[in-house]
Amino acid sequence: MEFAPAPAPAPAGVADAPTRGRVARSILENGPSTAAALADRLGLTAAAVRRHLDHLVAEGVVESRLPRSADRRGRGRPARVFVLTPGGRDQFDQQYDDLAAQALRYLAETGGDEAVLDFARRRAAFIGRDYEAVVTAEPDLSPAEALARVFSAEGYAANVRELPVAGAVDQLCQQHCPVAHVAHEFPQLCEAETEAISQVLGTHVQRLATIAHGDGVCTTCIPKSKEG
Repeated sequence: MEFAPAPAPAPAGVADAPTRGRVARSILENGPSTAAALADRLGLTAAAVRRHLDHLVAEGVVESRLPRSADRRGRGRPARVFVLTPGGRDQFDQQYDDLAAQALRYLAETGGDEAVLDFARRRAAFIGRDYEAVVTAEPDLSPAEALARVFSAEGYAANVRELPVAGAVDQLCQQHCPVAHVAHEFPQLCEAETEAISQVLGTHVQRLATIAHGDGVCTTCIPKSKEG
């Protein structure tokens, strides 16, 4: 009696690819993360997460950094956080990219920087339009929470982080930027977004970091009230 040979097991790298994709997406959606936080979030063991992170680092998808808030006066080393590299972000869907960059280069050549800024402002108009719709539907949301809903609907994976600054401000965190590659060359896109946020809130806001310029997360300080 003959038996058909058992199918060869999938190579470890192939079998693990879906889980590594979950690890990378969790970093995309939640921002810089420690191995322990990823393990808890994904229901995996710390050893499994570290193994996947080692592969992702070797593939150039993520890199590890010391957290910005690390207290160097404390005992021991702070846990390192893992962030997506520019190449890692390339593996997720990006809107525009090459075609948009070419179009904006042409616009800059024919109309100058002011034409690019005008385009950027038109694109950022969704912020004012959708913000009003969100606060009308959910008036109990804070300004930062409403903005997070607006940006998340546009693919920015946004959330809110409270800051211990006398309760005066929240931090709007955009874990993903669908136009990061284009904004790296044309910062007017980021400038127009910040300007639009200031306009809908009726107050000055400060953008602290952007993915387009190499930071792991776009962060903007948002007053907790429009009068703030």
